[in-house]
Amino acid sequence: MIRALLLAGAATALIAAAPAQIPERSIQPVVGDPVATDSGRVAGTQLPSGVHAYLGIPFAAPPTGDLRWAAPQPLKWTGVMPANRKGAACIQVLRPHDINHYFGEEATSEDCLYMNLWSPAAATPASKLPVIVFIYGGGFTIGSSGMANYDGESVAKAGAVFVNFNYRVGAMGFMAHPELTAEQGGHSGNYGLMDQIAALKWVRANIAKFGGDPDKVLIMGQSAGAGSVISHIFSPQSKGLFRAAVMSSGCNYKTDGQTLAEAEKAGLAMQERFKASSLAALRNVPADRILAAQSENQLGLSVSGVRIGGPIIDGFVLPVKKAEALAAGNINRVPVIASYNSNDLSFGFEPLLAAKTVADYTAAATKLWGEAAPEYLKLFPVKTDADVPATARRAATEAGLESSARFCAREQARLGLPAWIDEYARVHPYVPGVRLADQNTATVGAYHTADIPYFFGTQDAYNMFRPTRNWTPWDRELSAKMMGSLIAMAATGSPDTPAMRWSGWTPKAESKIVFGDSISTVKLDPKRLDWLAAHPASTTPVVRPRGANPID
Repeated sequence: MIRALLLAGAATALIAAAPAQIPERSIQPVVGDPVATDSGRVAGTQLPSGVHAYLGIPFAAPPTGDLRWAAPQPLKWTGVMPANRKGAACIQVLRPHDINHYFGEEATSEDCLYMNLWSPAAATPASKLPVIVFIYGGGFTIGSSGMANYDGESVAKAGAVFVNFNYRVGAMGFMAHPELTAEQGGHSGNYGLMDQIAALKWVRANIAKFGGDPDKVLIMGQSAGAGSVISHIFSPQSKGLFRAAVMSSGCNYKTDGQTLAEAEKAGLAMQERFKASSLAALRNVPADRILAAQSENQLGLSVSGVRIGGPIIDGFVLPVKKAEALAAGNINRVPVIASYNSNDLSFGFEPLLAAKTVADYTAAATKLWGEAAPEYLKLFPVKTDADVPATARRAATEAGLESSARFCAREQARLGLPAWIDEYARVHPYVPGVRLADQNTATVGAYHTADIPYFFGTQDAYNMFRPTRNWTPWDRELSAKMMGSLIAMAATGSPDTPAMRWSGWTPKAESKIVFGDSISTVKLDPKRLDWLAAHPASTTPVVRPRGANPID
């Protein structure tokens, strides 16, 4: 039944009307358009705020036909391209309408390599403004630049150029195969990463025409998007395309993706699934059927299929393992922000997080650390049952994304590069009684992705269809300061601003900034972090797709 629903949903997505972006009657042309890009001329829309929006710019040829499972190819057009509507998302399952991240039905298609760009009203080719490029998350199987919480109007109003774009996900974006490897000179897969590189090259070549400075490009990603940003830090193909990087949930300089040989096995399994005689035959299979054949564990689904998704050590985009690249210093040397949330993902810590009493907590610690449990309990003690939830969460956070952020900062420092760490801790002010299918608003806390509307000033997107948040003046102020730090990072290589002082992490001053009910600088606890790093939890983590975001 699930597979049938997937097939039906995908088919519906392919023919669904594009989401309403700007009603035709309200489109206001931008004075001075069209803009002559290297691909062709584009004409955008002036929003009521004065911001210039260029929506749905194709940055590569449609990856269809023989270009399915191929590197993105350049695209040129004649005439003027009307850039007033976002393009279709890359083919993926659709979102239930009662979840946190539902912002309207989106069309999906294989023809999906489109970019959105917002520039300040007064921007000219001489402005040389900082540029923020955002890469969405979604476990490498879902995600769209069309989501309203990723819009760039507020960032543009604040004085920077904002760009987001689609990249291929799932089997279309990351399927390797021996025939593809032979066809493409010894590597295959990573098409989603190649799409991202093509978009960054387009930005490099054209952003000055929209007021941006190609030498002040910051790339930012969340969850699987953060994993994408990491891939660009480690990819020689991305050299020179950005000057700073931000990873939200989180910074991972340790874990590698599949090897090419491992990924090719998944491609062969996909071929076998369809009894396809060759790669050419597999390219003729309808996209919705391929979507239904891949595994999916997000958006409330639990579909057993061919597991494909995520960066591959292919010898080209990602030539070697991270440890080898770091040892040789062969990374793109840029300043970074390693960001995570207080109630972020914590795979493997389910027993500890489920504890309700001191006895439960002690038993969970014993399950996770065995004979070393008493040492853990000294570092993370609880006196009463009321202490258990917060202490368990703190341990899970420190063992997970905080430790990862610290490792990134340490490697940056070893290579003479700066790093900043932040923890987002502000709980969204939910409307009392509001129900979301994928959240318990009373306990969800500063959840995975909760920081994004603050960085981008898109908080009102969460009230598009029904009131879910009662945003306060502090939420608006916090958003402005967080957004200002991003713009500063793009402009100068540091997120420190007069409005919000932010000290970088150093080996002698291990600190983070915490964005919560106030903004504070907090010291890390090296003793606890060192112990957790030396004593990984012994339980087997719940199996989820690489970079998965269960509440995306």
